[in-house]
Amino acid sequence: MPAKFFLPHPPLQSQLDDVLEATWQAFPNLAQNQIAVTWIAYEPPYRVNTGGGLSAEEFWKYQPQGASYRGVELMEPDSIVHLFYVVAMQVWLEQGMAQPSAEIDRAMTDALTRGSHDAASFLLDVLTGTTSGPALPSGPDETWASQRNIVNRYFANLGWPELRSVNMNQKTWCDRPYGREKDFLGAALENRNQLTTEATARLLHSIVGGVSVSRVRSQFVMDLLAQPAARIWSQSVVTSTVAHSLTYSEVSGTHPYLLVVFSTPDKPPSKVRSHSSDSWYSHSPTMSDEVSQHAELISFVLQQILDVSQQNFERNSG
Repeated sequence: MPAKFFLPHPPLQSQLDDVLEATWQAFPNLAQNQIAVTWIAYEPPYRVNTGGGLSAEEFWKYQPQGASYRGVELMEPDSIVHLFYVVAMQVWLEQGMAQPSAEIDRAMTDALTRGSHDAASFLLDVLTGTTSGPALPSGPDETWASQRNIVNRYFANLGWPELRSVNMNQKTWCDRPYGREKDFLGAALENRNQLTTEATARLLHSIVGGVSVSRVRSQFVMDLLAQPAARIWSQSVVTSTVAHSLTYSEVSGTHPYLLVVFSTPDKPPSKVRSHSSDSWYSHSPTMSDEVSQHAELISFVLQQILDVSQQNFERNSG
């Protein structure tokens, strides 16, 4: 099996296992196969968020410590896939395959900061030269499908083992696909988007390392992920069917760390007062309750990891 981009660290893995046990105790409806987590812990000297101080060659020689649970399991990413589309757009712009425009900048901003499905749809149209519309006859549909897979081909050519089985060729929807989009998705959703927490963690690791496309383009994406009034860069999606989050944190009192959590609870795990938009897979009459309860699950895991990270920092500083 190819080496991971991080070094599995048994003490960190034990701490992640403890966090998961606490999560299952707090949310007994959450099955063990409904969550995946990848956690990267950076230690001094820090080689991330340095403003591009390292070349890509030097950066990839460094393997941070990490831990993972079901990190290679494919899961439906919802709007987390927008991060991959934004990075691909940075590549296209860098290589002259797309021309800079205010609309592309607006779409990248909205796709990440608001999880806008319309913005991501526009980006995928620009990236692939395809558009939505009525079903296509045989022949043109094969050409259209080949073009739609261009983003998959770009990421596959990076040679990262974490990207071997992932799929990112679908638009995300407020409702559901029609016409050629529905045909391309497949009757059993067999061509749906699928990502893993380790694939997502590696992409985010490259961004915070300043080596995703270029230093300047990595910083552009970092700026979109930046959260106000905190040393946190993150993206999340909480719907009636998924609760996902990716985070790079430099919160005071911790070493920097990166965390990706995917969860697909099929029953409301608990309650919290929060709200988000629904996914296109279903429209439950109790959607707002499910969404808020799924948000509590993500918040719980994030807080647990933060607490452990603070404890580790205090132990190492003592």
